[in-house]
Amino acid sequence: MRIPGHDVDWRSLPGAAAAGLARVTASQWLEGARLVHESGGRLVALWGADHRSLHGAFTVYAAFAVREGLAVQALQVRGNAPAYPEISGLFPAANRMQRALYDLLGVAAADAADTRPWYRHAAWPAGSFPLRSDFVAPPVPVEALSYPFVRVEGDGVHEIPVGPIHAGVIEPGHFRFSVVGEKVLRLEERLGYTHKGIDKRFADFPVDAGYQLAGRVSGDSTVAFAWAYAQAAESLLAVTPPARALWLRALLLERERVGNHLGDLGALGNDAAFGFAFAQFMRLREDWLRLNREAFGHRLLMDVVVPGGVAADLGAKNAERMLRQAETIEREVAALQSIFDEHAGLQDRFLTTGRLTPAQARGFGLAGLAGRASAQDFDLRCDFPTPPYDVLEPKKVVRSAGDVAARVQVRFEEVHESLRLIRSILLRMPEGERRVALPDPSPGAFGVGWIEGWRGEAFVAVEAGEGGMIRRAHAHDPSWQNWPALETAVIGNIVPDFPLINKSFNLSYSGHDG
Repeated sequence: MRIPGHDVDWRSLPGAAAAGLARVTASQWLEGARLVHESGGRLVALWGADHRSLHGAFTVYAAFAVREGLAVQALQVRGNAPAYPEISGLFPAANRMQRALYDLLGVAAADAADTRPWYRHAAWPAGSFPLRSDFVAPPVPVEALSYPFVRVEGDGVHEIPVGPIHAGVIEPGHFRFSVVGEKVLRLEERLGYTHKGIDKRFADFPVDAGYQLAGRVSGDSTVAFAWAYAQAAESLLAVTPPARALWLRALLLERERVGNHLGDLGALGNDAAFGFAFAQFMRLREDWLRLNREAFGHRLLMDVVVPGGVAADLGAKNAERMLRQAETIEREVAALQSIFDEHAGLQDRFLTTGRLTPAQARGFGLAGLAGRASAQDFDLRCDFPTPPYDVLEPKKVVRSAGDVAARVQVRFEEVHESLRLIRSILLRMPEGERRVALPDPSPGAFGVGWIEGWRGEAFVAVEAGEGGMIRRAHAHDPSWQNWPALETAVIGNIVPDFPLINKSFNLSYSGHDG
């Protein structure tokens, strides 16, 4: 596929696509998005930067997944009211990204139907934009704006507001249900309460240290985001990490995947009133995380993946322990899976609940495990394998029912596949160096990273500035694509099933809010 303005032959590179950035005109921006949509491609991320001090303009970026790999296009916009062609009519997930871009940078999506604020709660006043170079933070919080939720009218319809503060320990998010009796007619979300200003904070880091912040975008995906950041940095620095480092990264990524799936399977059992599953899966997960800490220094594997390689190696003793643990976990998960499959109460709660058809999933651009449960067979480890996945040959786990049961099944099967990969990695890992020295980055150098985390695709773009510092970096969590789909999945279900449907997706608040 040839995208207007893109005069390169798109390929997915091991270090991601430094060569995959194309400068486009406004008409090429829109035509490129249209061609991606018509060819079955997906929007991965949309973000912007203040480049007025460099060339007198803002820059808006869009990253697309196309059959050849990753295509990134950049559009310069100028003027007192800078704007670019909106693309949410082609990619619904762009709606919130466009709104967030305006809140942060003041660059609008022209002719967009939905221009409600997304990130703007009470942290900065109207008319000021945190990602602009001339932004001055207010001394105290400003008055919060009321949010115009969409109202559903009719006999017997009433609203149930849930959040943003919840009774449990989950992060804040507002869910506005429109219901008749217990049946959900509509759900509308409002997020952004955990916005941390990560994109702006990146500019305080040198390129070789930005992995520390990237790994904290979403704590349950620290390996995926740190690897995506490392890919981007290695791409703009034109360095290749040692083979052993890449194999260790894959080990860490699969251990992150298994740990999260174990926790989710226990929580899903608990949400369906099956406390036994919660106790058993939490026991297995705790053993798994303890070995992470003993082998790599951190339960969640934070700060291990770094540009140029990895910060910690794996000794022979801990490698042997991981092999034994993989065998134990596989045996116990298989036993628990048979209980889930045969438990009539669980299956009654799981089957047909929170269903997203393949057509609906395709329309939303549903990513990751939730997408694969609705027949969206995208997995970067298989489609565009970063070494060592090119020789490990992971198997995709895809189902088509799109309900809670399918998302549970995907988790079980992905645990088994990740355990197989872990054993293969441990038995085949090459010896050698684990890290290479990094050169100084050239100002303006640009790179992206794209890694299949346990939840879906983690994407990071990095631009170098002066003195080895980051000029602009953007981290994108797959929850941006999946939160809007959850609103559709809950329609027609009863309110008490929402926690179960929500957990079956298990989307990130922190990663989404950035």
